[in-house]
Amino acid sequence: MRKSICVPAFLALVGFTAAPLAAAVQRPPIIDVHVHAMQAADQGPPPLAMCVPIHPMPTWDPGRPVMENFVTLFKQPPCKDPIWSPVSDEELMTRSLRIMEAYNVFGVTSGRQAILAKWRQASPKRIIPSLMPEIPLPAGLSEELAAAKASGDLVVIGELGFQYDGIAVTGPALEPLWSAAEKNDIPVAVHFGPGPPGVAYLPGSGYRARLSSPLLLEDVLVRHPGLRINVMHAGFPMLDDTLALLYAHPQVYVDTGVIVYTQSRASFYAYLKALVDAGFGQRIMFGSDQMVWPETMERAIQVIDQAPFLTHDQKRDIFYNNAARFLRMDPAGVLKSKPAAP
Repeated sequence: MRKSICVPAFLALVGFTAAPLAAAVQRPPIIDVHVHAMQAADQGPPPLAMCVPIHPMPTWDPGRPVMENFVTLFKQPPCKDPIWSPVSDEELMTRSLRIMEAYNVFGVTSGRQAILAKWRQASPKRIIPSLMPEIPLPAGLSEELAAAKASGDLVVIGELGFQYDGIAVTGPALEPLWSAAEKNDIPVAVHFGPGPPGVAYLPGSGYRARLSSPLLLEDVLVRHPGLRINVMHAGFPMLDDTLALLYAHPQVYVDTGVIVYTQSRASFYAYLKALVDAGFGQRIMFGSDQMVWPETMERAIQVIDQAPFLTHDQKRDIFYNNAARFLRMDPAGVLKSKPAAP
C-alpha cells in the first residue's frame, strides 16, 4: 500500500500554510480539479461571451462559413445574461483568483509554464500545479516528472486534450506517459467528451466525437493498474460508457468540468443523478473548467450547491472529500463540515 501524503505535507507541497487556511474559512473549502490558467486571447479575440447554460444548443446552416457560426455563438450570444471574458491577462487572473478566494477554492490548475507561474506567484495558497505534456513526448519524461513532483511544481498531469488532435488514448504515442505517471504515482486527468459546438470544423482540428468514450481507457488501465485517472467532463454525454468504466475499474474518478455550467440544469442534474444513483457519489469530483470566463466557476459552485437531490454530505464529497482522496491527502484532511447555521 502506498503511503498517503499527510495534510501538512500536501499543503506545503502546493504552497499552503496551516494558518492562512484556517483563517480563510469563510465557507468550507472546495477543491476544483479542473482550472485553466490562460491568456485572455486563448479562446479567441476578447471579449467573448459564454451563455450559462448554452441552451438551446446551436443550430447551424452548413452553407454558412464555419467561422461566422463561431462569431455568432461567442460574439452575438443568444442568451440574455452571458458572462463576458476579460480583455486582459491581468484582469483574467485577478477575477479568477478573487472568486477562488471568495469561495475558498483550491484549484488544480494547468496552463503554459509562464502563465501558470504568474498565477502561482499571485496566489501560492490556492494554485495546485498541473502539467500538460505535448506530443511528441520528450525523452527522459519519467525523470522530468519525478523532478517536477519532488520540487512541488507538479501534482497532477493534465488536462490531456489529445482528443482535439484526433489521438486516441490507446495510441502508442501515449504509452510512455502512462508508464511514467504510474511509476511516479502522479494522477492523470484526461479530456473525454465535449468541445465547443462545431469544434471538429475549426482549422487544424482533429476532434472526433467517437473519441469521447471513456471505455477507450480500459486497455490502458489494465496495462497500468497503478494509474490514478480522472475522466474529465464525467465522460459526457457517454453516460452508459462512463458507468461501465466506473463499475469495472473502481480506481477511476470523474469530474464535472464544463458540463456543470454549459448544460441546462435539467440535463446536468439528470446526468449527475444517474452517476450518484448508480453508487458512484464518492468518485465524483468538482471541476469547473474555468477557461477565460472566471464567473463560470462561481456558477458551477452554485449548481452543485443547489442540487435538490444531493445531501449535505454528498455535496461535501463532490466539493472536497473525493478530490482529497484522489490526491492522496491524509484521511484526517477529508472534511465533512456541518451545515452553516441558518
